[in-house]
Amino acid sequence: MEESITNIIGYLKKEFNLPDQDIKTYSPLTLAFIGDGIYDLVIRTIIVEKGNAPVNKLHKQVSNLVKAKAQMEIFHKIEGELTEEEMAVYKRGRNAKSFTTAKNASIAEYRQATGLEALMGYLYLTGGFERLVELVKFGLEEHK
Repeated sequence: MEESITNIIGYLKKEFNLPDQDIKTYSPLTLAFIGDGIYDLVIRTIIVEKGNAPVNKLHKQVSNLVKAKAQMEIFHKIEGELTEEEMAVYKRGRNAKSFTTAKNASIAEYRQATGLEALMGYLYLTGGFERLVELVKFGLEEHK
């Protein structure tokens, strides 16, 4: 199972005839774009696998964990666990100049959330899904 999850990018590249890319050349906002989706999918999977529930309830539980403030809090929990490379990716995302802002978050919360999303995107695109899950799990430990 582990290998199939780690190799999802390779599988998608093969099936859709996608070229290899140097992920380090991607803008931090591109990494955050894909990272937002992957992080959301991981959180949704965790919530849904805890049991069937009305969609409104599921949405509320997911929203509480994917909003900018929650992502900022998760980053602060995992910060000490990051490698130098992971921290550099996070900082690139955090410092990126975005032309959008979150409706219900401060600029600081939004930027830190963008940094976390960039890190999630980077890990996903470089085949580090296992590490991504490890960090999310560590960050959610108090949210059980």
